Formats: sequence, structure tokens, C-alpha cells
Amino acid sequence: MVKMSRRAVLGGLAVGGVAWMVPGGVRSAMAAGASKKVKKMKKEDFYEGGKFSKPKAFEAYYDMMRRFNYPIYPVLKTDQFWTTDFAQNDFLHVGMAGIFWINNTDAGYFGHEIYLLPGQMIVEHGHNKVAEGPAKMESWQVRHGMIYTFGDGEPTPDLPVALPESQLKANGITVRNCKVLKEGEIGTLGRVVTKHFMIAGPDGAIVTEYGTPHYGTALEFTNKTVVF
Repeated sequence: MVKMSRRAVLGGLAVGGVAWMVPGGVRSAMAAGASKKVKKMKKEDFYEGGKFSKPKAFEAYYDMMRRFNYPIYPVLKTDQFWTTDFAQNDFLHVGMAGIFWINNTDAGYFGHEIYLLPGQMIVEHGHNKVAEGPAKMESWQVRHGMIYTFGDGEPTPDLPVALPESQLKANGITVRNCKVLKEGEIGTLGRVVTKHFMIAGPDGAIVTEYGTPHYGTALEFTNKTVVF
């Protein structure tokens, strides 16, 4: 078993895929938490002297968890729980938090939790084949909220969500096939190595990802200014 670095955790990200399943008895996206008011946030809430404030970001995620009635496990108050703005200085629109549950390269499975504030985008990226192992295949399940997933396919006309200007200006978006994934629904990456990303809906989102092992050296960002 290999312990993942923070960079390795990004293996659990979303994409516009082709395999979709809605389990029976799924609650609607307006279920638990949606009736609670989402706090209005601004960029200044997350930066001090121009520097990204992780403590303030964590508090925003904890607030979202409480709004969704999601348990704040003790481990989520340790350094295993992380957050990043990908060095984009645009945390309201580009950023995430996460915690890895497992990355077992021997047995061949991986899982982690993704946390996104309302409207946040995980930067576009892909997973390449490397000496340590094959390119990563992944699926994800929305536990709370909803997400817009982007991946291979014909560009979706009249996109239902705005793309962050910081990423458009940095040429950080190349895939524009968009699908909506609601609470309880499961999606799968259309094919390995394809570029992909996700954007949370207006209530934010908590997503569980399942995948084959992730290798940090396999991760490739479209936006070359990204730091993770």
C-alpha cells in the first residue's frame, strides 16, 4: 500500500463520462441541507494579504458539511484533510478540499472524498500511464448537492454553468461536453487519460470517488500555472 501525497489525492476527480446509473430510491438534489441557506461568500473571505488562508477555507467546508448534515469525523480536523486553490488566486471559483481514504496499489483500488463549495471548479486534468502503473479509471458518486461534469464528447451548447474566467484566460479548459450529476447518482470516466473536470452546483457538493490506483506522477494539468 502506498500513502498518497496531497498531489496524489487529486486522482479522485470528476469528468463527463458515458456510464451513468441512478440507484433506486435516490433522494432528490433538494434533499437534506438544500433548505438551509447558503452563506454568501466573497474572495476576501479566503485571502489575507494576498495569501490563501487555509483555516478560513476549512471553516467554509465545515459549514457546508453542517448544512448537509454530513458528519464531521475527527480525521477531518487533522492534516489528512486538505484544501487548495491550485495557486489560481480564485478560490471562490477554483478550488477544493479532500481527504483520501485508501490508495492500495497492491490490491488495485482507491477512494477519497471530494468537497466543493458552491460553484467551485476542480481544475481540468488527466491521468497518464506511468512506470508505476496504468492510467487511472474512476467513478464518483454525489453524496450531497450536485455537480456539472466535463469530459470527452461534442461541446454542449448553451452550457448550464459559467466557466471560471481564470481558467479560460489561462487556456485551462479544453473539454466542454457537460453532464449534470445529481445527489445519489453515479458516473464513470468515459475513457482513461481523457481530460476532465467538475464544477459544483449552487449548494456545493460532497462526492465520493472510487477508482483504480492513483500515481502522483501520472497527474497532468491543462493549466500549466496550477500548483498542487
